Order: sequence, then C-alpha cells, then structure tokens
Amino acid sequence: MGLCQYYLLSVVLLLPALCYSQYTFTSSRATYYGSPDGLGTPTGACGFGAYGRTVNDANVAGVSRLWNNGTGCGACYQVRCNVPEVCTDYGVYVVVTDYGEGDDTDFVLSPRAYGRMALADKAEELYTFGVVDVEFLRVPCRFRGYNVMFKVHENSKYPQYLAVATLYVGGQNDVLAVEMWQEDCKEWMPMKRAFGAVFDIFYPPPGPMNLRFQVSGSAGLTWVVANNAIPKVWKAGVAYESAIQLA
Repeated sequence: MGLCQYYLLSVVLLLPALCYSQYTFTSSRATYYGSPDGLGTPTGACGFGAYGRTVNDANVAGVSRLWNNGTGCGACYQVRCNVPEVCTDYGVYVVVTDYGEGDDTDFVLSPRAYGRMALADKAEELYTFGVVDVEFLRVPCRFRGYNVMFKVHENSKYPQYLAVATLYVGGQNDVLAVEMWQEDCKEWMPMKRAFGAVFDIFYPPPGPMNLRFQVSGSAGLTWVVANNAIPKVWKAGVAYESAIQLA
C-alpha cells in the first residue's frame, strides 16, 4: 500500500458516487521545488508523512491560495502549462500534500509533476523556465485499489494523545471535520484540526475507536462512519485501513 504497516478493518458506510458537469480552467502560474529524487517531501504541511512523498506516483503539489486552512490537503487538480512548443495538452494530475508559496503561483509542484507537463524530450527545457503560466482544474481524486486509511501521526503518544490524518479520500471531497464516538456518554466528540489534514484529541477513549469524518463535495455535506477505525492498542506512524472507498 506504499506505507510500512496497515490493518484491514470492518465494513463501514459508503458515500454515493458523485457526478460532475461543466469544467472551467483557471489561469495561474506554477513552479517546482528542489528534490534530489524528484519525489514529494515527507515533511509536508498536510501531515501526510511518507504518503505525501509517494502518493500518485509522486505527482504532488504544495498550494497557498488553495490551502483553505488545511482543508485543501488531499485535493486533486489537473495542471497544464501554456507553452505550446514545450507543453502537452493534458498536463499533469496532482495531489495536494503540502503548503507552498512561489512567485505569484498557485502550485509548487514536485520536480516529477512539473516535468510531466512537458512534451517528450522537453522536460529539461521546461525546467529552465522555473516559473510557467498554467491553467488548473479541480478534478476527482482516483485511488484505484486503495481504501480510505486513517494514519496515526508520528507525534501521537499512546495512550494520552492521538492525532490522525485521513488518506486516500477519493472523489472531489474535502474533509471538514473528524469526530470520535464517546461510548460512556453516547455521543460524538469533535476532534480539533491540529494542522493541515491532521485532527487530534487528548485522552481518547479506551478500546477500539469509531470515527466519522464530514466531507463536502457535489453530494453536499456527508458524514462517513468508520467503525473500529483505530484499534485498542494503536501505534504512532501506522496507517489503519478501512473498507471505505469514496468516488
């Protein structure tokens, strides 16, 4: 799954498939950041860790105006550059994994993503631009073969502090909120957005934990419930797989 460890959990509520109508590209600019291997960074502001380095074959991006206080983490975009003699018509499909500001840019791309906007044998020429005019479009995320996963962030301290990021959120869905079921008082307890895509809670309830996360998409606002999302004995840095697939 691209992560060092995961666990399969129980079947949970599925969102209905979403459909999309008219698309409008927005004009902007894009640049790229330094990376010796062309991949993403595992220290991105979304808090995805290694997932942010390799997801989508490392075609990833940092954003600023599309950041939306971390709600923009995990969103997917089609980005194409506007230099006909160098650029392809399609461009590249990227996943937002970081915050990044450039020279009046909306996207700071991984080197791999930036180069994939170019025609065959034109990537090196495109790199020399440094910053390039682009058009971008929000598109549904596609994670074929992957279910939604809940990653316990590395800063978590068992059992008193739990921080979680939701990975592989398919479709055109923004994660707005995460809540944890409190069995003793029979109610959902809000988790706080710590930073990026990471939500946290101090002194989580003992035992296996049920989570629900609220997504906003073309289907409106929807709560998705994940029973036994986090096991009784959880570990920092581990991603736990659910049976949810969002489209």
